[in-house]
Amino acid sequence: MVRRFDPDRDVPLDTVRRLVTLAQRAPSAGHTQGWDVLALTGAQDRARFWDVTREGPGEPDAWLRGVSAAPVLLVMLADPTAYLDRYAEPDKGWTDRSPERWPIPYWDTDTAMAAMIVLLGAVDAGLGALFFGVPAARHDALRTAYAVPPGRRVVGVIALGHEAERVRSPSLRRGRRPLDEVLHLGRFGASGAGTSEA
Repeated sequence: MVRRFDPDRDVPLDTVRRLVTLAQRAPSAGHTQGWDVLALTGAQDRARFWDVTREGPGEPDAWLRGVSAAPVLLVMLADPTAYLDRYAEPDKGWTDRSPERWPIPYWDTDTAMAAMIVLLGAVDAGLGALFFGVPAARHDALRTAYAVPPGRRVVGVIALGHEAERVRSPSLRRGRRPLDEVLHLGRFGASGAGTSEA
């Protein structure tokens, strides 16, 4: 994840198109494809984004100064209605269109998978990228500022550009959890350190 972007190096629109085309290969429940990307490539559009999503007055901190220099912002939007409509079709048969049928909101999951593909594609394209969230209290302002259709959910934003300076998140000091804590063989709590039974 890149946190300092070079404001003097643009990302061609063709590259943005290629990355979003790549993301269209992401898994999608019912092949619903219920997500959209709002690409902010112009300076005015990006400035408006930072204005409407910023919490509180004051001078921008180092994080905001570094990330707001990114020449592209991709706002990842999920469309729950598309999934409710899709799963009410005859091949799925949930005619009640109830969100309660979805203990996991796959509209958000699919959008996050698409975002991950963009992040990986950015690395392959020699770019830096950062996935970050929008403060909950600013979602409505963001949707209003860009005429986002009602019902779309702001899952996150990808800042895209060229890295200006390597800055490591202080959170990385926590390290990665050991594999034995993450992998559970056969039942929860069974360590994945050894070999599985034949």
